[in-house]
Amino acid sequence: MKKATSFFAGIIFLILPAVLFAQDAKKKTEVIYIQTSAICGECKERIELAVNDLKGVKKSDLDLKDSKIMVEYQPEKISPDAIKSAIAKSGYDADEMMADTNAYANLPKCCQKEAEKH
Repeated sequence: MKKATSFFAGIIFLILPAVLFAQDAKKKTEVIYIQTSAICGECKERIELAVNDLKGVKKSDLDLKDSKIMVEYQPEKISPDAIKSAIAKSGYDADEMMADTNAYANLPKCCQKEAEKH
């Protein structure tokens, strides 16, 4: 009986830290809001795809009313600058970071900032 009790106690002490660590890792997220140059639903899809593919990003949602994207991310895996860089590389402005010129030129005309003026 003592051996069985010791065995189960040993298993609990081995598994418990792993479970607690896994729960702790899930909780360590932050939220950032980034101003983008998104105009339409196609912009929203492109930007969210670029952001959601990043390791450490839990979720994102771009609000087309104000063109801001909310990104929930794990700061130990990715930085806000890396998230902004991914948006810029997809052809869109991200706060102070300007869109990559080549990526912007390859966007559909409806997604380019000049489309707003027409």
